[in-house]
Amino acid sequence: MDDRAPPVSKPFPHGVVNDAASVTQVVHRAMSRTADPRLREIMASLVNHLHAFIREARPSPEEFERGLDFLLRVGQASGPEKNEMVLLSDLLGVSTLVVMLEKERSGGSGTDPALLGPFWRDRSPACAPGDNIARDGGGGGEPLAVAGRVVDLRGKPIAGVTVDVWQASPVGLYENQDPAQPDHNLRGRFETDAAGRFHLRTVRPKGYPVPTDGPCGELLRAQDRYPYRPAHLHFMLSREGYKTLVTQVFDNADAAIESDVVFGVTPPLSGEYRRGPDGMLHLDYEFVMQPGTRRIPQAPIP
Repeated sequence: MDDRAPPVSKPFPHGVVNDAASVTQVVHRAMSRTADPRLREIMASLVNHLHAFIREARPSPEEFERGLDFLLRVGQASGPEKNEMVLLSDLLGVSTLVVMLEKERSGGSGTDPALLGPFWRDRSPACAPGDNIARDGGGGGEPLAVAGRVVDLRGKPIAGVTVDVWQASPVGLYENQDPAQPDHNLRGRFETDAAGRFHLRTVRPKGYPVPTDGPCGELLRAQDRYPYRPAHLHFMLSREGYKTLVTQVFDNADAAIESDVVFGVTPPLSGEYRRGPDGMLHLDYEFVMQPGTRRIPQAPIP
């Protein structure tokens, strides 16, 4: 016997399908012995909404086959350098809806969350205060100084926060998309000091189109959608005793600020690049963390 095979349960009389109207209830009865109450709740809701969608859209068998083929190709297009499934969730607004609902569930306070995105990598290099995460000396780009302050809901600074930063290059590519960039270019982990502050150097990121060479690109073209994201920096802030904050800070001068293809921009996340007395561009931003549980998400790519 194959030890990997699922256990065989005893026959359970969930009934047979008599017509289209009876399918949903038969499926519900078949799943009714699910032991995990949350899984039972989620699957019941999923079946209800999927079946309602099919009843509303009434796809032909040919359309249904095309839909299944699209989802299959989304999975096949995902790999070490690209996660097409995450991208599809972003393009449909599902990822943004999930993070905004989570903020509501947490009371609606603190810095707005934003998408993790398909390009975050775990175990970015640990950096000292003020380090430059632009490791490609010949990559060009306008120098940018980033300074941040992390506080709690009462405005008290939080020390010891791990601040994971990542971004696209001055040509709009993440390092895992661009063979010309060194490994972990434009990525780094910093730690806040006793005043809740951190600072780093980098180069000004550029807005970019989401990958359009796969099934998601086909969908965007079929919908005649603008594929660009406004320029932004990604931040993940984590510390024991606080809810992990995944967010982005956008360049409010970017022309795509109101047409983000993945719906990730909210007004509070619009940042301003200012020219300092030293001639450099500066970005200053204050992050507000909620109390809660530290949780690091699963990396979409290695």
